[in-house]
Amino acid sequence: MDEVEIPAHFLCPISLQLMRDPVVVATGITYDRDNIEKWLFYCKNKTCPVTKQVLSDSDLTPNHTLRRLIQSWCTLNASHGIEIIPTPKLPVNKTQIVKLLIKDAEKFLDHNMQLKCLRKLKSITLEGERSSSCLESAGAVEFLVSIIKSNNHSISQELNDSLSDEFMKASDEALSILNQLQISDCCLRKIINYDCGFVEALVGVLKQGNYQSRAYATMLLKNAFKVADSIQLTSTTREFFAEIVRVLRDQISQQASKAALKILIQLCTPRSRNRIKAVEGGAVMVLIELILEASENRACELKLILLDQLCRSAEGRAELLKHGAGLAVVSKKILRVSRVASDSAVKILCYICKFSTTCRVVQEMLEVGVVAKLCLVLQVDCSYKTKERARKILRLHSKVWRNSSCIPSHLLASYPSS
Repeated sequence: MDEVEIPAHFLCPISLQLMRDPVVVATGITYDRDNIEKWLFYCKNKTCPVTKQVLSDSDLTPNHTLRRLIQSWCTLNASHGIEIIPTPKLPVNKTQIVKLLIKDAEKFLDHNMQLKCLRKLKSITLEGERSSSCLESAGAVEFLVSIIKSNNHSISQELNDSLSDEFMKASDEALSILNQLQISDCCLRKIINYDCGFVEALVGVLKQGNYQSRAYATMLLKNAFKVADSIQLTSTTREFFAEIVRVLRDQISQQASKAALKILIQLCTPRSRNRIKAVEGGAVMVLIELILEASENRACELKLILLDQLCRSAEGRAELLKHGAGLAVVSKKILRVSRVASDSAVKILCYICKFSTTCRVVQEMLEVGVVAKLCLVLQVDCSYKTKERARKILRLHSKVWRNSSCIPSHLLASYPSS
């Protein structure tokens, strides 16, 4: 192949390689389909790579004439090691997807037709980023959500087991496709803010679905809540929090657990009512157990950030103190995970000392090593705010802690003066 010079107009302007499937964009420039699709749909660019002009649309028109010329040239030079390029299969377009959705909608209650349509949609998603964009613009996302909602409602009507299984299969398939699609923020925003049954349907999946479907539902909710409005964020139910906490407790997968943590952090950060709902859902007890077993730093950091949010409420602090290892677990993670994790852990202890302290709590903090760890914080490289919080805690109970034999002498030297 090195002996043959490829004509310049056969080369893709992006990769500078021989084009296998040349297509024309709105500016009239021809590119290889794979390269321009990555540029437009994966990298989310809106311009023509050569002219830098904004493209009026993302339509790609096959350049059949150039493709035939390239194929002929490849055939003529096959003896020099040039690969013969087959005629590419045309990708599915928006019109074809719309026809597929309309056809299935007419037979919506036929489970076999539902599954057949869903399998076709799944095969389309595997064709790449462009196919995902076509599916979204054709209304496939709304169609898939409607299947999940409808089937969840049917399952809740206590149908016989075989019929419930059929509905569940279709919902599982629809969830799988939604998680493979790169759904735009605009589409997600429309669904979560204006489709009142969307979150309720996914809660139904979290309650009754298998592990894989529950993981898919959790990750979909994480993406949706990123773009949700304040009304949606504050209207989440106690049942919703209980199910998200159950995903954490069951440890379905690392990906699902992190998604659940991010959902709870987002919902609880500025909203005290949501913190109480999460606490009532068992979040504090589950977090303490998970932090105790945590081995991956980023996951442990997220758990401490969430626990910090929950301990800003009296209910959250009460739950932490109710757990026999609560204070010890939080203290243990200081200086062992990350600066962010240490800051969150010290803040938790600060809330306890400021708002929920009792003689028993003060003594327990001394016995389980919390006080010694706070003294260590003052000696090592930590953020200024973390050190200040540690000093504040130590000063609050200096009369009890300062001269205790529970604190090693090399740490006692750093105990702040009153």
